[in-house]
Amino acid sequence: MSILQTRLCELLGCEYPIIQTAMGWVTGPEIVAASGNAGGFGFLAGATIPPDEIERDILKTKSLTDAPFGVNFHMYQPNAADIVDLVIKHEVRAVSYSRSPGAEMIGRLKEHGVRCVPTIGLPKHAIKAIQLGADAVTVQGGEGGGHTGSVPTSLLIPQVIDAVDGKVPVIAAGGFKDGRGLVAALAWGADGIAMGTRFLMAKESSPPDATKQRYVDCNNPSEIIVSKAIDGLPQRMINNEMLRRLEKANPLTKFIIAIGSGLKFRKHTGASLTSLLKSAIAMAKSGDITVTQAIMSANAPMIIQKAMVDGQPGSGVLPSGQVAGVIGEVLSCKDIIHGIAAEAEERLKVLAAMTNNET
Repeated sequence: MSILQTRLCELLGCEYPIIQTAMGWVTGPEIVAASGNAGGFGFLAGATIPPDEIERDILKTKSLTDAPFGVNFHMYQPNAADIVDLVIKHEVRAVSYSRSPGAEMIGRLKEHGVRCVPTIGLPKHAIKAIQLGADAVTVQGGEGGGHTGSVPTSLLIPQVIDAVDGKVPVIAAGGFKDGRGLVAALAWGADGIAMGTRFLMAKESSPPDATKQRYVDCNNPSEIIVSKAIDGLPQRMINNEMLRRLEKANPLTKFIIAIGSGLKFRKHTGASLTSLLKSAIAMAKSGDITVTQAIMSANAPMIIQKAMVDGQPGSGVLPSGQVAGVIGEVLSCKDIIHGIAAEAEERLKVLAAMTNNET
């Protein structure tokens, strides 16, 4: 048994406390299975595809691995209830989400043994998530990719750990790529780490090589900036051609682009226009965003698709944690996970030896 075994490993059934997070258009069955086979735990991206494709991907993942895995979704996507049904039907180990389902839906998941692992950005959100029934919380600091806050990971994680007070495992996210980072997270009191960008830059992730190369070539963390150009909310992305275009666009142009993206998203997912509008209104009522921002949230998936599916990294946006600026290579999931575990175990041995020498 690895010395890295934590209660997170027990909760999710993985060998190492290393989580491959879900990313739309990026984390399909191949990378989720590869993460599980290497001893980590992977989440399928379920927020950007129709229910029949979710079921297809769940079954394909099961055909590629016997390891447990999870599915990601958010409460306000039109097919949320369908995803919950599929997760229960196929006995998926866990779900992750950023916009929390209601207590009733969480209760149904937990009744069937599905672990609920929300991603949160503030201590108060962690407390609320636990009250609703979360089994663990992923805490993303400001260095993380996509929608993100402003508090650095090194400050946020200890705050949340103090607020949670041991009630559930805490997973640290935002800026992790190696064993040193895992040891740092464990030292703060976290039970493991979650990584998106490091796994996007994996051989088994879905994006074409041309898109992955843009991440490899981004060798300066300062090039990975936070922008509100997509939907009015802060998102961290590589500063590329499309982002610069959106930054210069006026509000009306951005809204028109978003409406077009929303219609494409509706066609892609099979959702009705009415259901998308209802989802946008529900999102606005539940949080600190406007209806316009909620409508514009459909902008991101389709613009991201340009890079992640079509292989046009200059014509789409590139969500990324700052850590992409210091990675510089594409590795297999096995090499990523085993490399992190080996380095972390070595660092822990060095620290233990230092402690023994002092005594």
